[in-house]
Amino acid sequence: MKPPRITDIRATSVSVPLLAPLRHANGAHWGRFVRTIVEVHTDVGLVGLGEMGGGGESAEASIRGLTRYLQGHNPMELEALRFKICNPTASLYNNRTQLHAAIEFACLDIMGQFLGVPVCDLLGGQVRDTVPFASYLFFRHPNTQGQGEVRTVEQLVDEALAVKAKHGFSTHKLKGGVFHPDFELEAFRAMAKAVGSDSVRYDPNSVLSVEQAIRFGHAIEDLNNDYFEDPTWGLNGMRRVREKVNIPLSTNTVVINFEQLATNVRDPAVDVILLDTTFWGGIRPCIKAAGVCETFQLGIAVHSSGELGIQLATMLHMGAVLPNLAFKADAHYHHLADDIIEGGLMPYVKGAIAVPTAPGLGVKLDRDRVAHYAEEFKRLGGYPYDRDPDRDDWYALVPNENWADPAKPASAGASRPS
Repeated sequence: MKPPRITDIRATSVSVPLLAPLRHANGAHWGRFVRTIVEVHTDVGLVGLGEMGGGGESAEASIRGLTRYLQGHNPMELEALRFKICNPTASLYNNRTQLHAAIEFACLDIMGQFLGVPVCDLLGGQVRDTVPFASYLFFRHPNTQGQGEVRTVEQLVDEALAVKAKHGFSTHKLKGGVFHPDFELEAFRAMAKAVGSDSVRYDPNSVLSVEQAIRFGHAIEDLNNDYFEDPTWGLNGMRRVREKVNIPLSTNTVVINFEQLATNVRDPAVDVILLDTTFWGGIRPCIKAAGVCETFQLGIAVHSSGELGIQLATMLHMGAVLPNLAFKADAHYHHLADDIIEGGLMPYVKGAIAVPTAPGLGVKLDRDRVAHYAEEFKRLGGYPYDRDPDRDDWYALVPNENWADPAKPASAGASRPS
């Protein structure tokens, strides 16, 4: 049977609403996720789907610009694809890791459709039918209806209990680095107490100093922690914290490629590697990295970088095939108000999402939703991820000494995110 060949690559920027704006150590998601939807067309009529963070003319042009490299390429030749796009020997000038990820997703989708099997079957076969997720809690601005704010300790506890009741989560992760660490310590301990025997995680996005991270780590050692995620910046900073704190450390910032993984194996700084199908350049690099971690007995988990349904499908197929996936996955997904795939948002059942069983990634675009959210992007545009819409004069520091004040809600005159 003649294999398919790539004929065209198309990109569409979309803006999909969140239930409320999500705050983080670098700024905020301003009430929506901006993503680029990628479609890889073939000469046999099959279309593979990919997804990438960000959007706009430059993102779309970057994707479309790969067409001249890939026209006529057999999407099953994934190693050749990697060298055509990334060319590791030229990576100093040509870092296309996330572009490669979006195209790899689409090529795996094409392969699965062509062979009539789900992507997980191409990756070694399932060891689980569902992938469990953590709740992934954020401090949040209120939405345009004045709802959804998470600023106080009480609001955080209420949100944790609400999503636990709604989706069945039994692990709870707090994205910190927004308020002073003393306040976030109080909030995190209150949340951990409220969820009882459930496990917890804290992630301040690397903005604590080493000394702040050690102090915070000591103050939570008695809790049921999965791990302490990116408390400070850099391998050496993480190494110093790891020497002093009796909690496993995890990262999605300082070990996101194989050279960094090798360094961490030789001189350990991190115990749990968070594998992101975008940051690592695709599903297959994550699976390769998971094999290295299995060999050297490092933990792994699945990281989230703000996914819609296409990337969520890549996370599910990856999670389905990793025998050493001992921790629940992260996902921003339950913060979305809608999705661009047929059927809308995938459901959580007892804190887990079922691995798609249809050929390929197992998701299809809802063309009406794509058109609507493409128009929303044209209307709203992007937003500066590294800015908080209610702190115009603020910018991220490492370590962060410019904390927000949780006692002060957003001013009435501030620009409210939509």
